[in-house]
Amino acid sequence: MSPVTINKTISAEPTAIRAWAKGRTIFIELTDGRIIGFPANRFKILKNASDKQLKEVTLRLDGYAMRWESLDEDITVLGIIAGNFQLPYEEEKDSKQIEKKA
Repeated sequence: MSPVTINKTISAEPTAIRAWAKGRTIFIELTDGRIIGFPANRFKILKNASDKQLKEVTLRLDGYAMRWESLDEDITVLGIIAGNFQLPYEEEKDSKQIEKKA
C-alpha cells in the first residue's frame, strides 16, 4: 500500500480579541491584526444608546460576537467585517458644519 497525502487548507475566520467604544464609534481588534471601526448609528438600538451604554460592550462566543447587556443587543463580528449594517450611513452634523465652513 502506498502512502496518501491529503493537502487541506484550513481557513480561520478572524475573531475579535478586543472591543471598545470611543464617542459614537465602536472598534474591534481582530486576531489577524486589523482594527475596524463603525458608527454606532448604523444599528437601531445602538443609535439610541448613550455614550456610557456604548462603552459597556463585551466580547462573547470566543470573539465571534459583541454584547451590550444593558441594551440587550448582540452583533456578530463577521457581520461587521462583511459590512452588514441595519441602517444607512449618515454623516454626523458636526462634519457637515465643518464642510460648509470650508
